[in-house]
Order: sequence, then structure tokens, then C-alpha cells
Amino acid sequence: MIRPKLSLRRPLAVLGAALLGLIGTVAVAAPASAHHTTIKATVDCDQLSGERVITWSVENSERNKAVTLQRVTAEPNTPVNLKTDETKPLQGAVIGNAGTIEAVQRVPSDTKTAKLAVHGLWEANGQEADNDGSINLPVDQPCNPAPKCVDASKANYSHTFDGPKGTATVKLDGDLPLCEDSKQWFTLVSYFAPRPQFATPQYVYGTPDSDWIGGTQTEIELNVEIPNCHTQVDLLWGGVDEVIDPLVEDGERYGNIKLGSPGAPGNRSKGPQGWYNGGDKSCTTPATTFASNCDGTVTVSLTNDGKTSKYPVEFEVKGENGWSKKVTVESGKADNGTVVPAENAGKIEVLVDGKVIENGTYSWERPEDCPLPAITTKADCENFALTATNPEGGLPVKVEFSYGDKTETRTVAPGKSETVTFKAGKDEKATVALPELDLQLEAVYAPEGDCGGGGGGGEEPGLPVTGAATSAIIAGAAVLLAAGVVLFLVARRRKLRFTA
Repeated sequence: MIRPKLSLRRPLAVLGAALLGLIGTVAVAAPASAHHTTIKATVDCDQLSGERVITWSVENSERNKAVTLQRVTAEPNTPVNLKTDETKPLQGAVIGNAGTIEAVQRVPSDTKTAKLAVHGLWEANGQEADNDGSINLPVDQPCNPAPKCVDASKANYSHTFDGPKGTATVKLDGDLPLCEDSKQWFTLVSYFAPRPQFATPQYVYGTPDSDWIGGTQTEIELNVEIPNCHTQVDLLWGGVDEVIDPLVEDGERYGNIKLGSPGAPGNRSKGPQGWYNGGDKSCTTPATTFASNCDGTVTVSLTNDGKTSKYPVEFEVKGENGWSKKVTVESGKADNGTVVPAENAGKIEVLVDGKVIENGTYSWERPEDCPLPAITTKADCENFALTATNPEGGLPVKVEFSYGDKTETRTVAPGKSETVTFKAGKDEKATVALPELDLQLEAVYAPEGDCGGGGGGGEEPGLPVTGAATSAIIAGAAVLLAAGVVLFLVARRRKLRFTA
């Protein structure tokens, strides 16, 4: 919070105000003798005290003799002191030859008339005289004291407001401070909002900034942080206890306590409307991750980070062939229960508000740890049989069996086996290809026993050999059965040669 600006305009500025001249009706007594004093008066209003201030003028009639004012009587009976020095009384003053002296008398504001009587002595010749004068005060022109402060309930203010920047100022109008120890609080607050227009629910963002005007502090500055998303910012009449958190449907509203409102108290401050709605980004943080499964499905994880998100997020997960699913994730929560079927997992998109989120596109990829199909062979002098076994938990696999000039294709379901039997011939090798897995193997025809030199059986059985590698690693396991060898495939595009 920026420190308040201090105003130098104080109530004592009123001291500079001139006394208002209010001329009353003056009555001057007729001289009692040749030696006399003439008394005249004017009246003013002291706006600091609210008193009438009468200025009495006493004139000496004699040109060559001074007069001493031995006795002075005033009605009302308040002090009458010299104008040149209000600590000294008029009584006892000496007026020189044909001179004039002025004195000041302060009377209550409701005084209707005033009178001054003096007894003068001209010591040069021993002459004495009593004279008086009076004045009618203008009671139809009230003399009220000028205010030294402004009551907090009547004070007015002016303000500035910049909602997108989260700044505001408030200033007390006029030259007078608030009376006594009065303080008027003002608060600036920002919110997370669901839309750039007014909508609920809204949640306070950061810490509201609150400060007061009073005493010598007549102007304040307020600053709040603005979220990097949809927001509402309000400039309030009052302290932090006025802040509503959260703002909900059918809940409390600020109404006219927002500065710049048409009604009280907000209309006691002049300036722009003290509220703002805007922001060009949703106050949510949707994210997703994908995991391919051996059966061809994809598990989609959806998260909504509660540190920067205050609202539920509705995700839409789309797959191929028109498949889709909508999932709502609350703030600070995650959902791992969305599984895209294998037939729809060729291309997956995750959308929020109709737009694909960052890193929200994916296609199924075979996991490296998925079990591979196994191949077994069985051969005699008449036939050469090849069997493909697909483990549980995987996808159906296409297998191409080739021997001599013949090729047969089978699709092997998970947990099932498929066998192809060829008529034994002179070819020593068969191949088994798994095109979808980019794998190929070779099997040597080596029947047990003596086939009398017929077919491939005229030669001794050969040992399993591997052919040239066309891809990465292949690992195999041979399991001897009664009449053949079992081979487990564990790598890509490796040619494997084995005998049976």
C-alpha cells in the first residue's frame, strides 16, 4: 500500500477569512459641555468565534488639551480594550489634542444593542464631562462561527479508479478535516470471476487494500493485485468487514456502497464508477495426460489445479468414429477414469470450452512392456505345423505363415492360438510374419526320425539360427514340445531360424 498523501490545508486556514463588516445604527450623545468626547461605533462578525466585534471610536473635542478617560462603562458589561493592544483597557487611556482613540468590545452574537459611557478629565483646566454612545446590532444578519472541521456524516469526497490496473485514490473535498477523531475507511478488492461480465460465484483474489481518511490524512491510494484471468474489481465505502467472499448466486451484493453509485453512501464521492468486470482468460488450469494400454485403449487423466483455479472444469474427450465423453472436474481435483476404446484411440482430443487444450492431442502407441505372441512348430515326414499363441490382455494380432510357395493369414485373438499346417516339401525353412508388430521369424523344417530321404527329411535336422536383423532387439525363448520347438517373440523385425 502506498503511503497516504497529507493535505496541508488545515482548519486554521479559516483564520485568513476577513471579518464581515456589519454596520449598525450608531447614536451619539449630545455634548454635556464645551469640553466633551464624541463616541461612535461600528460592528463586525468574528467568524472564528461567532462573536459580534464592536469598534468604539472616542474623539477629544479640544484641540489643545488632552483628555484622560477616568471611567468607562459598557453595556453589555464585557471588556473594552484598546484596539492597538487588546490587553490594555480603554479606561485610563489618554486622548491627545483633538485626537481619537479606538477600542474593541466583543459581545454575544445575539446582542441587540450596545452602549459605551465615558467620564473624561481635561487636567489642563480641570474640566470634566460624561458622554456616551450606543449602537443597534443587525440581528437579522446572523453571526455564526465558521466551521473548523466537517462532520464525517456530511463529508464529501472525490476518487479515481482504474479497474484493469487495480488502483484507486480517494480524497476529502474542501479545506476542512473530519471533526475530532473521525475516520472514514475505503477498500479496494479484486475477485476471480467465471466470465468477463458479472457472474457468480466470485472469490477474493489476494488481499484487499483498505485505508482511512481522518485527521491530517485527507487523501489515500489503494492498490490490489489482479488475477491473470476473468476478474471483478470494486472500490468500496467502508473497511475490509464490508468485503463479501464469496459472491454467490442470490447472495449479498455491494449495491450503493461502491463509490460512484447513484445512491448513498457511494454517491458522496464524485468520480468514475468504482467497479470493473473484464479479463480475457478463464480462471481455470485444465491439464491432461495419456497412457496407452496393451489392449489398444488409452486412459486419459484430467486435472484442475486448485492453486490457480477456482472453478469446476468441464472437459470433453473426443476419439475417432464419433466417440466422446464429458467429464467435470472440481477445483483442485483430478479424474483418471476416462478410457478411450481401442477402436476410437487412433486420434484423441481433449477440449475445454470447445477448444483443444495445451498438449491435448494423442494417438495410441503400443507400450514397450506388452507381452508378445509366441510361435511353436511341429513337424513330421508328412506335415509341417506352425502355431501362433497371443497372450491375454493384448490386441488381436495378424499372423502370416509362409512355407514354400504357400502363405496363409490368421488373426489371433487375445488368449487364443491359431495353427496352420503345410504339406511337407523340400523347402527347409518357413517364415512367420507379424506385420502389425513389424516382426518376422524363420523356422527350419526338421522332422524327427528318418523320412527315407523323402522331402526335406533327407537331411539331418539343423539348429535354430537367426537371420539378418531388420529392426531393434529380438529376444526369444524356445520351449521344446513333444515334436517341435516353442518360440516366444520379444523383439522387432528379427529373423529367427529354428528346427523342428
